[in-house]
Amino acid sequence: MSWMTRVNYWLALRHAEGCERGRARKKTGRPPEELGPPPSGFALLPWLLMGMGAFSNLFQGKTPNPWVGAIGLVAFNSLYIAVVFRAFSKEAREARSTRVMLIALGVVTCTLAIVYGGSWLLFFPLLGLATGAIVRGPWLGRVAVGLTLLSGVTAGVRDGWGAINVAYGTFLSTMVTAAILSLSEAVRELRAAREELARRAVEEERLRFSRDLHDLLGHTLSVIVVKSEAVRRLARRDLDAALVQVGDIESVGRQALTEVREAVTGYREGSLATELDRARSALQTVGIEPVVRQSGPALAARTEALLGWVIREAVTNAVRHSGATRCEIVVEGGLERVRLRISDDGRGALPASGPPPSIPGIGGTGLKGLTERLAAAGGSLEAGPVPRGGFVVTAELPVETAELSEEGDPAGASQEASVLNLPGTAA
Repeated sequence: MSWMTRVNYWLALRHAEGCERGRARKKTGRPPEELGPPPSGFALLPWLLMGMGAFSNLFQGKTPNPWVGAIGLVAFNSLYIAVVFRAFSKEAREARSTRVMLIALGVVTCTLAIVYGGSWLLFFPLLGLATGAIVRGPWLGRVAVGLTLLSGVTAGVRDGWGAINVAYGTFLSTMVTAAILSLSEAVRELRAAREELARRAVEEERLRFSRDLHDLLGHTLSVIVVKSEAVRRLARRDLDAALVQVGDIESVGRQALTEVREAVTGYREGSLATELDRARSALQTVGIEPVVRQSGPALAARTEALLGWVIREAVTNAVRHSGATRCEIVVEGGLERVRLRISDDGRGALPASGPPPSIPGIGGTGLKGLTERLAAAGGSLEAGPVPRGGFVVTAELPVETAELSEEGDPAGASQEASVLNLPGTAA
C-alpha cells in the first residue's frame, strides 16, 4: 500500500466519523456546545502514524546510522507535538518561539529526507500539517507554495518522479489543515458573539421591564394611596363621595392589572388622551388644580406612549412630593417636534442667588429611565426647579404624525391648531 493510499484511507475514516457524529447530533438534538470540548492538538496527533514506516525501518535495523535516525525521529515528533498544541491558542500560535520551532521542524524534516529518503519522505506532509496549523492569513499561500517546492526538490533528489506525490501531499495537507482550523476558529468566534448578543438582549429586556414596572406601579399605587386617603376623610361626612372614590380605586386597580400584563409581553401602547384624563383625576383628588392644554396634529401611537410615560411620572411626583396647588400640562405639536411641559407651583423655591440650569434626566429612577427612553427615540428630557418656586419637566420628541383615516383626513384633525380644555381644566 503506497503512502498516498494510506493517506486517502485515513481521510475516508475521518469523513466517516464526521458523518456518524452528524447523524448522532440529529438523533439526540443536542447543540454543538454539548458535543464535547473544543478542538486541541490531540486532533492532529493521529497523523504521526504516517511515520510508522520510518520507525519500522529503524526498529528492524534497515536504516544506516540508526542513532542519527533515532535522534532525528525523537526530535521531529517532539517538535511536531509542541507546534500543533500551540496552534489552537492565538497568542501561542503567533509567538516567536512557535515560529522558531516550526523552522526547526522543517530543518529536521529536510535533513532526514535527504539522508534516508524512502518512507522518511512522508514527514513532509506532516510538516505541511504543522505549517497549516500555525500559518494563517495572507502568508499562507506563499508559505504553502514554498514548502511544496522544497519538498518536491528534496524528494526528487532521493525518489525521482515520486517527488510529485510528496509535493502534492505536502501542499494538500498544508492548505486543508489551515482551512479546517480557520473555519473552526471562525465558528467559535461566531458562537461567542451569539452568546454575547443573547446576554445583551436579556439585559435590555430586563431594563425595559424594570422601567415599565416602575412607571406603571409607581403611578398606580400613588393614585390608589391618594384616593384611599380621600375615602378615609369622606367616609364619615359624605358616604356617596367616598363610594365614588372607591369605584375609582377599583377602576385604577383593574387598569393597572391589564397594563402590567401588557408590559410583561412588551406590547403596551399608551394613549395620550387617556393619560391626560388620568392625570387630571389624580391631581383633583389631592386638591391640585389641573390645567391641561394640547395643540397640534394627532401623533403616532409610539410618540403618544412616550409622552404618556412622562406625564405619568411627572404627575406622580407632583402628587406625592410637591405640595402644589396648581399643575399645568401643555402639549405643543409643531411641524418637526412635539413639546410637553409639566409645571407646578409646589415646594421648589431656591435661594436668591438663582437656580441652577435644568439638568437632563435628573431625579430618581423614573426620570432617569424616561431620559433613556426619549434619547433612544431621538428626543430629550429636562427637569428642574424654577426661581419663583415649583418644578418643571420638559420633554421633546420628533413628530410622528398619525396615519390618514379612511376618509383621507388625518385622524383627529379637529385638534390641529386648537386648544383643548379637558373637563375640570382652565384655558
